[in-house]
Amino acid sequence: MESLFLTKEIVKVLDEKKAIDIKTIKTEEVTVLSDYFVIASGTSSTHTKSLAEDVDYEIKKRLGIEPEHIEGRATGWTLIDYGTVLVHIFDAQSRDYYGIERLWADADILDISNILTED
Repeated sequence: MESLFLTKEIVKVLDEKKAIDIKTIKTEEVTVLSDYFVIASGTSSTHTKSLAEDVDYEIKKRLGIEPEHIEGRATGWTLIDYGTVLVHIFDAQSRDYYGIERLWADADILDISNILTED
């Protein structure tokens, strides 16, 4: 499975489930950890937990892919590891505190505006 295709499918799921401030960072040129990071926020702890569950469920259903690892389901930051794509789902406070976008500022941002629906 091409990592860019997987990334876009994850973005679609997050958008469908009303995630906030979805960003995608192309990390393949700056780290061996992954090819892409997908970062999104939920409006509450319940929404954040639901987003993580929905990504896991929908990607399994649509593409037959299971994550290698899921971490932090009970916290303000859930990480879903698909190997070449890492999904970070935050509550607003945790996203601001950890500043993933700032930490990876030297990586390119992937334009996903054509995937996102207008609210």
